Amino acid sequence: MESKRQEKISRLIQRDMGEIFTLESRNLFNSSMITVTKVNVSPDLSIAKVYLSLFATSDKDALLTSIKEHTKLLRGQLGQRIHLQLRVIPALHFYLDDSLDYIEKIDNLLKD
Repeated sequence: MESKRQEKISRLIQRDMGEIFTLESRNLFNSSMITVTKVNVSPDLSIAKVYLSLFATSDKDALLTSIKEHTKLLRGQLGQRIHLQLRVIPALHFYLDDSLDYIEKIDNLLKD
């Protein structure tokens, strides 16, 4: 169970990372649409697990690898935005959120 502080930081990171991906997707990620669906922050606020939904791309694994390669840049931009709220900017770990694919698969199975 997350504390109020963890929830507040998670929402802050989710909002700001969403804006960063909106601005940087044209330059770094070939205009792919990247949505931050969920962020979990560790109790000591040192690690943030960022779950992403990836659209407008044929190879999601390659895009996720590219995002992981740019983690340092993305963390730096996040730090510029939230440095007044946090003393230490958490390390970012990116994961693919495939819940929408799972929902679509279940929906297709129910239709058949």
